[in-house]
Amino acid sequence: MAETNQAKPVKATTSVQPKKSSNLISWVAPILCIIAGYCIWRFVIGADSGFAQPDKNGGFWPNHKGPIGQFHRIYEGGIIVPLLIGMLLMVIVFAIERFLTIAKALGTGNINNFVRKVQYHLANKNVDAAIAECDKQKGSVGNVMKAGLRRYKEMINETGLDTDQKIAAIQKEVEEATALELPMLQKNLVFLSTIVSTGTLIALLGTVMGMIRSFANLGESGGGNSSELAVGISEALYNTALGIGTSALALIFYNMLTTRIDSITYGIDESGFTLTQSFASLYK
Repeated sequence: MAETNQAKPVKATTSVQPKKSSNLISWVAPILCIIAGYCIWRFVIGADSGFAQPDKNGGFWPNHKGPIGQFHRIYEGGIIVPLLIGMLLMVIVFAIERFLTIAKALGTGNINNFVRKVQYHLANKNVDAAIAECDKQKGSVGNVMKAGLRRYKEMINETGLDTDQKIAAIQKEVEEATALELPMLQKNLVFLSTIVSTGTLIALLGTVMGMIRSFANLGESGGGNSSELAVGISEALYNTALGIGTSALALIFYNMLTTRIDSITYGIDESGFTLTQSFASLYK
C-alpha cells in the first residue's frame, strides 16, 4: 500500500500547457473569401469595359453581352463562378496559414540532428543540457522532448517506483504532450480536404446549370442558332475548368502539408523512443 501511495505524485499533469489559439480565421476567412470571389466576378471579370453590350443597370447579376476576350467570357459561366473563385481563395488562404504554422512547429535546425544532440547529452547523463537543446529547437518536437525530459529528470531521483514504472511515467508524459501538439498542426486542414472533394462537384453543378440555360435559349429561338449553343456550352465549361483547377491545387497543398506534419510526427515518435531507451539503458 505504501508503494502505491508514493506513486501518486508522478501522475501530475503534463508540463506542456495547452496552446491558446483562436478559431477566428476558421469562421471569418471563408466568408471573406466568398465575398471577395463575388467582387472579383462582378467588378473585375464582369466589368462594364469588358463587354460590347454592358448591362449598366443589372445590379447583382448584370446581363452583359459580347465579352471582349476570354477573361471576361468567364463571367458568363454563371453565379457558381464567384463561389468557385471564393473556394480558390480559401485554398490559398488556408494553405498559407498552415504553412506558417507548420514552419513554426518545425522549429530551428534539422530534427534528426536535434534528436542526436539530445541522445548525446543523455548518454553523458546531462539532462539539463538536453533540456537546453529543446529550448533552442523551439518546435513541436522540442516541446514534446522537453516535457519528457522534465519527467525523465524527476524519475532519476524517484525512489518509490521501479524502472518499468518510471519508463511508463515518461511515456505517459510524452503521449500527453504529443496530444497537445498534433491537433494544432492538423487544424484547418479540413477546409482543404473538403474543397478537394467538393470543388469538382460544385463546378459540375455550374456546368449543368449553364447547359440547361443554353439549351433553353436554343429551344426558345426555334433551334436555328447552333452557334449560340456552342458559345453557351463553352461558357458552362468554364465552371468545370475552374473547379478542377481549384480541387487540384487544394490536393497538392493538402499532400504537401500532411507530408510535413508526418515528418514532425515521426520526430516526436523518435524523441519518445529516445527518452525511454536512454532511461532503460542508463538506470536499469
